[in-house]
Amino acid sequence: MSAELPGIGGLTDRIQLQRRELSPEAEGGQTEIFVPLWTLWARVTAIGAREARSADGRSVVLSHTVVLRHRNDVRPGDRFVYRGRHLSVVSAEDMSGRKRFLGCRCV
Repeated sequence: MSAELPGIGGLTDRIQLQRRELSPEAEGGQTEIFVPLWTLWARVTAIGAREARSADGRSVVLSHTVVLRHRNDVRPGDRFVYRGRHLSVVSAEDMSGRKRFLGCRCV
């Protein structure tokens, strides 16, 4: 991961970690819900924007890096809520190999 390690006091953004769960519906199907797990300190950095195409037209997908204290429970498919925006976790990896900081790529 190309993000640099934060210094002392470098985790200044408040984020919420949410996990996707499937909830049964009365009609027999399932619906996807996101359950809040933790509120954490992190450093959120926008690393670029790219154009994406969807079935109904064009949209812009912003990419972010989220750096937080190392945790073992963040995985792809989770999401962070940051300033009202939902950042879906694509990957999460130990940034230094010492389990100090976790770097997450998000879209």
